[in-house]
Amino acid sequence: RLPEPQKTSESPLSWFRGVYLPPALHPLNKTFVKGGEWQHIDSTQEQRRAFLQDFCKKYNSRKKLQTHLVHLVSRIYVEDRHKVLYCEVPKAGCSNWKRVLMVLSGLAASTNNISHDDVHYGKHLRKLDSYDLKGIYTRLNTYTKFIFVRHPMERLVSAFRDKFEHPNSYYHPVFGKAIIKKYRHNADKEALRTGSGVKFKEFIQYLLDSHRPVGMDIHWEQVSKLCYPCLINYDFIGKFETLEEDANYFLQLVGAPADLKFPKFKDRHSSDERTSAEVVRQYLKELSKEERQLTYDFYYLDYLMFNYTSP
Repeated sequence: RLPEPQKTSESPLSWFRGVYLPPALHPLNKTFVKGGEWQHIDSTQEQRRAFLQDFCKKYNSRKKLQTHLVHLVSRIYVEDRHKVLYCEVPKAGCSNWKRVLMVLSGLAASTNNISHDDVHYGKHLRKLDSYDLKGIYTRLNTYTKFIFVRHPMERLVSAFRDKFEHPNSYYHPVFGKAIIKKYRHNADKEALRTGSGVKFKEFIQYLLDSHRPVGMDIHWEQVSKLCYPCLINYDFIGKFETLEEDANYFLQLVGAPADLKFPKFKDRHSSDERTSAEVVRQYLKELSKEERQLTYDFYYLDYLMFNYTSP
C-alpha cells in the first residue's frame, strides 16, 4: 500500500472528481501479433489497463468535468496510416516515440537519421487538437490510443538533470533565473544573470511553491494533467521500465513494418548515466524529510494510477 499524502488545504484528488467514466475496456486487436513470446507482455498489459480502470471507477463520480475537449487532447500526437494516438509524456521515451511515429507515417525511412531538433521542433507530426471536433471524436473512438509512463521520481530527476545540469538556452534564462532569484539567499550576480547552476533543492522549492515565480512545464507536470488517463480510455499503457519490450509489442499490435524496432539509443547527453533508482536516491538526499514527502504528494495521483511504489 502507498502511504497517504499529508493533509493539505486541497485534496490531490479533488480536481479529478466529477468526471464521466470512460467507456468499458475494449479488447486490443491482436490480429498482427505473431509468435507466442508476447504472452507475458500481453498479460501485464491487461493488468495495467484493469488497474487503471479500477482506479478511475473508485475516484470518479457521474458529474462532468468542466474542461474543454481540445485542452484534454493537446498532448496527443496522431498517426493516421496506422490509426494510432500517442499521448506524449516527456522523459519517458517520447523523443524516440516521435521518431517511430515519423517512420510509421512515411515522413522518414529510419529512426536513426532523425535529429533531436527535427523531432521536437520540426512540426512534422500533427496533434489531435489541430482537428475539428468531429475529427477529434472520430479518432478518439476508433484509433488505438497509447501512453508510456515512468516512475514519477525518476522522471522528475531526469528532467532536472537534462534541463538544469547541461547548457540550455531556454530553461536557464526562463526557469533558472527565476528559481535562483526567489530561492537562493545571497545569490551572486553571475547566477542571477545566467540562471545556470540551479540546485535540486531549489528546483523542488519551486515545484512545491503554490506561488511559483514561473509556471509549470510539461517535463515535470503530472501525467494525470498531461494525458487525463481517466477521461481518455488508453488502449495500451507502456512503462519506461520495460520500454523496449512494451514498445516492440505495441508496434506488432498496430501492424508496423516488421523491420521497425523501437530505437535503443539515448536521445541526448548519451555519456551521462541513465537516471536510475540509485541516481534518484542520491538526489533525494539533498532534500529534507518534509520536502521528500511533499514531492511524493505532488505526484500522488501518478503513483496511484500506474501502480508505482513510493521511493
